[in-house]
Amino acid sequence: MRELSVPAGFTVGEHDSVAAAVFEHERDDPEHVIYQRLVDGVWTDVTCADAANQIRSAALGLISLGVEAGDRVSIFSATRYEWAIIDLAILSVGAVTVPIYETSSAEQVQWVLHNSEAVVAFPETDAHAATVTELSDELPALRHVLPINGSGPNALDRLAEAGASVDPAELNARLKALRSKDPATLIYTSGTTGRPKGCQLTHSNLLYAIRGAKELHPTLLTKGERLLVFLPLAHVLARAITLAAFHNKVTVGFTSDIKNLLPMLAVFKPTLVVSVPRVFEKVYNTAEQNAIDAGKGRIFAIAAQTAVDWSQAHDGGKPGLLLRTKHALFDRLVYNKLRAALGGACRAAVSGGAPLGARLGHFYRGAGLTIYEGYGLTETSGGVAISPSNDVKIGTVGRPVPGNALRIADDGELLARGGVVFSGYWRNEAATADTFANGWFKTGDLGAIDEDGFVSITGRKKEIIVTAGGKNVAPAVLEDKLRAHPLISQAMAVGDAKPFIGALITIDPEAFAGWKQRNDKGATASVGDLAGDPDLVAEVETAVKQANLAVSNAESIRKFRILPVDFTEDTGELTPTMKVKRNVVAQKFASEIEALYLKN
Repeated sequence: MRELSVPAGFTVGEHDSVAAAVFEHERDDPEHVIYQRLVDGVWTDVTCADAANQIRSAALGLISLGVEAGDRVSIFSATRYEWAIIDLAILSVGAVTVPIYETSSAEQVQWVLHNSEAVVAFPETDAHAATVTELSDELPALRHVLPINGSGPNALDRLAEAGASVDPAELNARLKALRSKDPATLIYTSGTTGRPKGCQLTHSNLLYAIRGAKELHPTLLTKGERLLVFLPLAHVLARAITLAAFHNKVTVGFTSDIKNLLPMLAVFKPTLVVSVPRVFEKVYNTAEQNAIDAGKGRIFAIAAQTAVDWSQAHDGGKPGLLLRTKHALFDRLVYNKLRAALGGACRAAVSGGAPLGARLGHFYRGAGLTIYEGYGLTETSGGVAISPSNDVKIGTVGRPVPGNALRIADDGELLARGGVVFSGYWRNEAATADTFANGWFKTGDLGAIDEDGFVSITGRKKEIIVTAGGKNVAPAVLEDKLRAHPLISQAMAVGDAKPFIGALITIDPEAFAGWKQRNDKGATASVGDLAGDPDLVAEVETAVKQANLAVSNAESIRKFRILPVDFTEDTGELTPTMKVKRNVVAQKFASEIEALYLKN
């Protein structure tokens, strides 16, 4: 199938806005707990009335600071409760939210604030505020810097105080003046080449995402469900799902404390989890490694295969008696522990940002946690394809979100058009013109649409490796398979204009300690110390051989290098959503790549 369009069962009216739901909830269901926030380590209820009062106070404060409709206001912060409140306050006054990742460098912060001409900035901490203040001479449009959680009065209190003298009628007038075509947010893409581009999304774009998600998942996005958001709200995936949850009265909690995520999940008990594939891979690999370390690796392997078989059997009908018996046994021994680690109440998850991999999808579904994959970009408001709750095809990213269409171009590139697709980049007509073809947005990803209308992503167009022999290789297939091994943290295939495909591989620090103990290696030995160790090389070689089974001989990895360090966001090799920055890795480890192709 070359093209598929899915009509919307909803409309977005001229006067609709994202902010309207705040005050509708306050009027219709004031006592419903719409948020839970951590106060001194305790999850505390925030009702619809409480949230609306805080958002109203913050919005009046913004008006008192002179923020006009269309002005850009930046949030420079990790995921936290105040992020959501300030965001909705900005939208309520007709202004435009400009997110900045809390891990951004001073140069990145300067570019976003300067290019967007932000008039107010909300840095999270004193350190973030200092970064902005030091740049103030280069930011003529910036008038106010209000730390969210600094040593002085917090931003919400300062806004409430500033807005106390503003007539609430002014906010009502702003809300009444809002139109669905008005800009809502300006998100700068984390592109790996050149300056980040400002992607402008309207209220209509976000409402198509919100209402489309509800149409595909009517029971997951409903009152009584619980969502813990831990991905960066500066990323469109977390932001869009948080707004969809809010609109549909899902109780939402926030944390950026990933190190203590499992204890938080145990207390918060979400019914829905949203994450990127690497987190689901990590949960699986950790469980497998723990089983191996405890001498129960074989049992875990059988349990994992049983979960996969169970899931696949449901695709073809029903599992037989023997499989049902095995599944029931492992549900008590293995699967319930996995579900308990996610809080015990979680029954579904959403994965986006990269392909999950069919085997992992089948494993989780067989273990009692269906993962709904989705696909999208900042330019498509987070999701332009999502797996519907009533019809999951594992290994795909679902069907187009209602109100949108997808098409496969002659060269295999996936094109998109519809309600979630943005209209252009902020003050960058050349980039806008370059990314559209006859009204279709060029995603830059390669894909396919099967006869049932399910979409698969096969690779990134710009990441295709062309070997010296002219063979085109999509690296994601190999890399996904390699990361499935519990000892491997990250992998990057290389080989552009080279005679064969090679790979750079990093070792998972958490799994490494157990591996050393089982293989009688010194406890203090580093990955660098053992990079050439025959046992470690053999272990990685096993993973490489397994990955090579997924591709042709010409696409297979011939040689690999074990790097002494892992890729991290702090050291610059990963994006905030854990994607590998290929150009950064290629530059930083150029000598290791070159060594792959030296003749022995």
